[in-house]
Amino acid sequence: MTRRRGALVGVVVVAALLVGRAACAGPPTDQLRAHVDRVVKTLEEPALKGEATALERRRQVRVIANDIFDWAETARRSLARHWQSLTDGQREEFVKLFGDLLERSYISKIELYGGEKIQYVGESVEGDLASVRTKLITKQGTEVPIEYRMMRRGDRWLVYDVVIESVSLISNYRTQFNRIIQTSSYQELVKKMRTKQEEFHYEEAAKQKRNTS
Repeated sequence: MTRRRGALVGVVVVAALLVGRAACAGPPTDQLRAHVDRVVKTLEEPALKGEATALERRRQVRVIANDIFDWAETARRSLARHWQSLTDGQREEFVKLFGDLLERSYISKIELYGGEKIQYVGESVEGDLASVRTKLITKQGTEVPIEYRMMRRGDRWLVYDVVIESVSLISNYRTQFNRIIQTSSYQELVKKMRTKQEEFHYEEAAKQKRNTS
């Protein structure tokens, strides 16, 4: 995924910022918007502004993201056929690693945005699957189509994929994961993910040390 598309994924949890209610909105859009309101409130909280509180701010945003994202479904679809050969323990570990990396990689990018607006184009529901189509309006006036694919879990609608300019988050990771597994092994993929996770932990620890020193 390009740096631009990678950054745009971060707006999934602030999709409705500065936008009025969509005329055709149904449960999927309404539930997404409810979580967006929580994120906006967190980002606008005076006590959480600034670099000194960045880690706490991101932690709170990740908690909200966990309520709207179905990390397990995203992980399963990203591994595709390779998922079937995993044990229950391996699946649990992969979901945890993948979810953590997605959170840390993309949700922190929310802070890169300011002044963008989102227009809701429409919503479609087929059984337990839904699509919420939007357009991101940049400060320069450029329109970027973003689609949120959601799945019903009981009475909740959870995001399992984000499509930006026709590029699916799941498809992008599926290509990367499949290449690593085919050229090396599943174990090598997990090793790379653990290394990346450790890098994030190190960066956060270093940042926290700077802010408290």
